[in-house]
Amino acid sequence: MNIGIIVHSHTGNTLSVAEKIKEKFIAEGHLVTLEQVIAVNEDPGAAANVELKTIPDITGYDMIIFGAPVRAFSLSPVMLLYLNQLSSLQGKKISCFVTQQLPFTWLGGNRSIKQMKKAVIAKKGTVNETGVVNWSSKNREDLITDFINKLAK
Repeated sequence: MNIGIIVHSHTGNTLSVAEKIKEKFIAEGHLVTLEQVIAVNEDPGAAANVELKTIPDITGYDMIIFGAPVRAFSLSPVMLLYLNQLSSLQGKKISCFVTQQLPFTWLGGNRSIKQMKKAVIAKKGTVNETGVVNWSSKNREDLITDFINKLAK
């Protein structure tokens, strides 16, 4: 299977989770590409004026995993803009994850996942698996491993 992992990562936390996902799927024999959505201005305070520097193409992937950080209790505006610019996700296997600093999923993680799912559905896609990684959790590595195992099924 040709898998695309598309992430926006400001601090590197989301990217580190994506790299672990990539390693798992490569070990299982899949072709995996990890691409980043990068904004022209990465200043979180300039969220109202987001402009994308890179816009990864998703057309060649059978499965897509989107990942992004939570910002101000919502999905990263960089990822939201990227998802809104996509043409169609119809026929793709899609999963999503977010990383957040705060310890509880109800502090932005759940909302961010809902925003990702809404953007995917608007592009005629269906989300199979979702995950929230609480970066400050002492069980962070377990959260990452559990999400990767859900994806691999």
